[in-house]
Amino acid sequence: MDFTFTEEQVRFKESVVKFSLRELNDGVTERDKKGEFFREGWRKCADFGILGLPVPKEYGGLEADIVTCAVLMQGLGYACRDSGLLFVMGSHIWTCEIPILHFGTKEQKEKFLPRLCKGEIIGGHAITEPDSGSDAFGLKTTAVKDGDRYILNGSKMFISNAPIADILLIFARTDKAKGFGGISAFIVEKGFPGFSVGKPLEKMGLKTAPIGEVILQDCLVPVENRLGKEGMASAIFNSEMDWERCCLFATQLGVMEYQVETCVKYAKERPQFGKPIGKYQSISHKIADMKMRIELGSLILYKVAWMKAQGKKAPIESAIAKVYVSESYVKSSLDAIQIHGGYGYMTEFGLEKDLRDSIAGKIYSGTSEIQRNIIASWLGL
Repeated sequence: MDFTFTEEQVRFKESVVKFSLRELNDGVTERDKKGEFFREGWRKCADFGILGLPVPKEYGGLEADIVTCAVLMQGLGYACRDSGLLFVMGSHIWTCEIPILHFGTKEQKEKFLPRLCKGEIIGGHAITEPDSGSDAFGLKTTAVKDGDRYILNGSKMFISNAPIADILLIFARTDKAKGFGGISAFIVEKGFPGFSVGKPLEKMGLKTAPIGEVILQDCLVPVENRLGKEGMASAIFNSEMDWERCCLFATQLGVMEYQVETCVKYAKERPQFGKPIGKYQSISHKIADMKMRIELGSLILYKVAWMKAQGKKAPIESAIAKVYVSESYVKSSLDAIQIHGGYGYMTEFGLEKDLRDSIAGKIYSGTSEIQRNIIASWLGL
């Protein structure tokens, strides 16, 4: 495994950082207070090419490999203070574009991918239900085939992008007798009869990333909108999760880099008892721990990216990366606030926002507890 990024990857990351610092940070605090999605920033990211990172050029994307995608996501996390915007983009790319790219028909790719890359439509996926969260394949939503269409009934809860999405990849049960092998995936468009979305839900963090409930009441979905064959939901879901658990959490590594820089600067400038607080081990050791988390998190996360780029499966590695990076992000956010003392607790410094945003990382994309179950199962337990 070569840990050296190519010159092209380094230059691309630098250009993303400059773009983010220049275009994506104005008004972040106010948008966070109001829970507003940054549509102008979304359009700018689309124009820059970010929304089509992994998509082949024939569909309007940049055709970046997964390592390059992770590198750029880390750069975005470092430079963009609007974590909600990054989360919306993550859901759009990793849980909608990637499944369509890997499992879609030629017609589906031609219909959806160019518009997703351009940001003309917003995508996401919907698997979680009011009674099935960690038990993802215990869902109750049904899809009954009726001639050249399916009729979907059920509801989905805590669905990222739901209030603003134009299409959602919805998982529904097509054969109750086959367990998780009887679940299929459908590309459901906003205007389909029987499809509706509830009011946006208020949440602790990631406030600029809309989330909501999806209601399917005799929702009519054409057969040509089924993604893959019937019963392929497990393969589709696991494929997208490997990408998400790598590239989405690369943004958290970027935020942690920003936190270290901020804390080092503050620790050098903030005097207490006659010297900068960075001279006290109680402070410097916290910053050292923050740096170690970044380095160790990078090792496992880029191992996942490298393995996927080699065409290998990485179920245990992606689970480890997801747990370690997400939990490290929470710890480093707490340390950053503690280092800044009362100032860290104030909204204007942005550090308390990092903490609120970080908590969700232990829940979405499979909770920390589920990831530990996956790791244990691969060890034969």
